[in-house]
Amino acid sequence: MSQAIYILVGTMTGNAEIAAEEIQAVLEDEGALSVEIIDMQKVDPRVFDRPGRFVICTSTYGQGDVPDNATKLYAELTQQRPDLSHVHYGVFGLGDSTYADTFNFGGKRFDDVLQELGARRIGERAKHNASSDTKVEAMSAEWARSWLATLEAEA
Repeated sequence: MSQAIYILVGTMTGNAEIAAEEIQAVLEDEGALSVEIIDMQKVDPRVFDRPGRFVICTSTYGQGDVPDNATKLYAELTQQRPDLSHVHYGVFGLGDSTYADTFNFGGKRFDDVLQELGARRIGERAKHNASSDTKVEAMSAEWARSWLATLEAEA
């Protein structure tokens, strides 16, 4: 895979960063040439002008909100409404099913707004559950392999 992959991370406690690091390691092991992890706090919607593919790796906070470091980017996407029809992305969401009404809404919110702006999701949106026995590292690695296979099949 010759295109760059950018993993945009939204996290409160660091679990999404752990997932992002695992995704990065798998993608690099599978031959992705350039995989960069970016804290969502440090970017605005112009990040999607970069050539390449994107992974949104975000937890859910509060009442189904995006994490604090992702609120600015999310708000700018919803307010500025840029044309993202050139963007292809994947979503790895983290949540806790004990909050059933808002389970994994951080990832869902980004997924919904990106699709509204014309972006195309590659593969299924992952929904890690902190209340399950599945470790975030194991699920993110498995998802990354599946996502990359889907990405390559569509290339």
